[in-house]
Amino acid sequence: MGKVILEVRDLKTKYVTRFHEDVYAVDGVSFQIEEGKSLGVAGESGCGKSTLALSMMGYYFPPLHYISGDIIIDGKNISGMDPDTVRKTILGTEIAYIPQAAMNALNPTQKIIRFVEDVIRAHDPKADKKEIRERATARFAELGLPKDVLDKHAVELSGGMKQRTVIAVSTILSPKVLIADEPSSALDVTSQKMVIKMMRELMEKGYIKSMLFITHELPLLYNVTDDIMVMYAGQIVEKGTAKEMVFDPVHPYSHGLMGSILVPEEGTRGSRLTAIPGTPPNLKKPPQGCRFAERCRYATDECRYHAIAEKPFGEGRSYRCLRSVDQLREVYENE
Repeated sequence: MGKVILEVRDLKTKYVTRFHEDVYAVDGVSFQIEEGKSLGVAGESGCGKSTLALSMMGYYFPPLHYISGDIIIDGKNISGMDPDTVRKTILGTEIAYIPQAAMNALNPTQKIIRFVEDVIRAHDPKADKKEIRERATARFAELGLPKDVLDKHAVELSGGMKQRTVIAVSTILSPKVLIADEPSSALDVTSQKMVIKMMRELMEKGYIKSMLFITHELPLLYNVTDDIMVMYAGQIVEKGTAKEMVFDPVHPYSHGLMGSILVPEEGTRGSRLTAIPGTPPNLKKPPQGCRFAERCRYATDECRYHAIAEKPFGEGRSYRCLRSVDQLREVYENE
């Protein structure tokens, strides 16, 4: 096992609505990422993926609130840390975030070089303009971005170029951990390929040490990340290597998720598409038992009324289900 660069332990965060209702969006999430490795997070909309990303930044603003748990980056526990301290010493250098809809994250009235200056000066107020430009020019060139991009406004760039620019700006300080929240969504296939290639280069060239890649497209993670965890209703329901999760998902939700998506990889062709019935539970009042029980064809009363913890199996794998792995595999084979 390599060095653990990021560890999340039993993280719990919630939203508080204007009616003072608690929505438990991240409920007891734990995982690790080793240095040099990438982890994918998959799940349908509303499962808590983006909230997990925001929570990991340790930078809470209402309506998002921290409840408990630890977020440890290269030995530093940032849980409950003062927001100003997080902004000045953690964001950008220890951990960086590429938000959803990153193409719309750039102020159209500012040139790209201004964003670079803002990021660098947040950690080094005395940084010289010439030095910043030289640093940005070199980094952009290494990542395949023309140097004239620095003197353009966002409206002058294509969608794919905007996305790559946001990635370059976000990682200009070479953070140890990069969180990418659906960085390839809303892009055409060619632009998606370029964005993914760029993120691989960030890892290969050592500009980032590890990555958390969030998407609702589980098969995409097979080509991007080393490992995958599937999230449902604020909890992790299964973890494994990318190959295991695509070709041998165990949890009924993971299995259903793969069955509802067209996948071109060898070994999945010809599979019949199936839909997952129903809708996710209301996280204002999470179910007492398995959160997937009301949508699961194999659920029993025991599933509905007994809390289910993650169970390890195999090497580095885990799942959250009352049935044994052998029972689930037998059920899938006989369908």
